[in-house]
Amino acid sequence: MSDQDAFDRILAALYDAMLDDGRWPAASALIDEACGAQGNALIVSGGPKDDVRVLFAQAYYRGHSRQDWVRQYLTLYHPIDERVPRIRQLPDRRLVHITALYTAQELQTSPTYNEAMRQFNGQDGLNVRLDGPDGSNIIWAIADPVTRDGWQSPQLALVRGLLPHLRQFVRVRQALARAGALEAAGTNLLDNPRLGVIYLDQHARVIEANDRGRDLLRRADGLSDPDGLLQATVPTEQEQLARLVAHALPAAGTPVSGSMLLRRASLLPHFVVHVSPVGALQLDFGARRVAALVLLVEPTYQPHLDPDLVARTLGLTPAESHIAVGLAEGRSVRDIAVTTGRQEGTVYWHMKRIYHKLGISRQADLVRLVLSVAEFR
Repeated sequence: MSDQDAFDRILAALYDAMLDDGRWPAASALIDEACGAQGNALIVSGGPKDDVRVLFAQAYYRGHSRQDWVRQYLTLYHPIDERVPRIRQLPDRRLVHITALYTAQELQTSPTYNEAMRQFNGQDGLNVRLDGPDGSNIIWAIADPVTRDGWQSPQLALVRGLLPHLRQFVRVRQALARAGALEAAGTNLLDNPRLGVIYLDQHARVIEANDRGRDLLRRADGLSDPDGLLQATVPTEQEQLARLVAHALPAAGTPVSGSMLLRRASLLPHFVVHVSPVGALQLDFGARRVAALVLLVEPTYQPHLDPDLVARTLGLTPAESHIAVGLAEGRSVRDIAVTTGRQEGTVYWHMKRIYHKLGISRQADLVRLVLSVAEFR
């Protein structure tokens, strides 16, 4: 098998594992086989440089879980591991030999290096730090090479090539965790109300979307689908979105996953778009097969806005509260006028009355007030 074939197999396994945690051992085993390593461990730690909390840790050796080693390391060695603050200071994607993270004296005296790493087959391993979501750190530890020849250039090149895809794997897994969708795979994701889910065919056309995804597309506030093709509302972001989608489709050669931040025309927070390939390339005989999955993740889950609650809490009339809720949901004055059967001038008149009642002067302040009293579904 060529290096490119091995790389493609690993990417396909990683994308499967993004949606199904049970497939990570197989992906990890493929990485070990292709890189010629005895195993690897993936760790996610807290955000700031002085935050050393471990949020997640998994270790697999040739596809077999070694969580017993993880527990032993975190309990006995992590608090005294001289390597911890140094690896957290590494530049993003800097691949280093583990011995470079200890002083010459520590290589002789460190309990972590001389006891734990010997037991975990890691004294000749590789370590790398990746910038993770929300300021977190992704630490990837690769165990000793299988052969005694040490690390060769092709192996190191393969490891480096995998780094952006490993980061993307963690990004998507974290997004699914926040949305409470980790147990959902495949079409079950469509049932998740907290996550926008869109399926694309091999020609980048929308096949299906869940309720949240359809709602975001309908509002066209950040993302829309004219003629069935995804389009960024902000023109300057359209090229990046088109490139992201194109790279995830089979026509790209080796499909790859990616993410971007989409701005909105309204005052609502930006949201993150994750695009991932789905399944292996197959002969479809012209059928509209799902080729890519698009996840739309909002930084804070959009609440259900109850106009009656808003009216009672803020002292607004029913008409005023419906307009306030519409603005907080990101709708334009024109949309609110159409849906409420009013003239745009009337909507603006109500907005002035609302501002006067609440002692504010900006729409942004009104949106914050409405969202602060929202009831979440």
